[in-house]
Amino acid sequence: MKKPIDILDRVFDWCFRNHPNGYKKMYPIYMHYRELALYGIFGLGTFIISIWTYALFTEAFGWAILVGNALSWLFATAFAFYTNRKFVFISHAKGIKAFLLQLWSFSVGRMITLGIEEAMLFTFVVQIGLPNMPVKVCSQFIVIALNYVFSKLIVFRKRKK
Repeated sequence: MKKPIDILDRVFDWCFRNHPNGYKKMYPIYMHYRELALYGIFGLGTFIISIWTYALFTEAFGWAILVGNALSWLFATAFAFYTNRKFVFISHAKGIKAFLLQLWSFSVGRMITLGIEEAMLFTFVVQIGLPNMPVKVCSQFIVIALNYVFSKLIVFRKRKK
């Protein structure tokens, strides 16, 4: 099975292989932004999981928004950890200790953004009375940006030997 990074590389190659000097000029730019592009692709997947499960819990099941949001966070975070570790930041951390450290720091970062999102939902939906789903969607943009910063700078940073 092809990895997403291989597929992204093939798409880039297909787009620029027939352009005179296009490949030579664009390849360094592509390599610089490849990780961000993969984060965007899998971030979209995380976004869809988060929105879909949140809508299922709050709209279909009628659960409280903060409970539904916390449960949707579990699904989205599990997907995000797996894809970020394997495909986006390509972590080569070895051993159970290194894995658990990454899982812990990833979860702590995500819990911080969960708290921010819960505060936004509480403020705008519960207290002010704005519609539930648009607030959730808007809050996701802030959460995704903050999660990228946590993942890039703390969880999956390249450590010097």
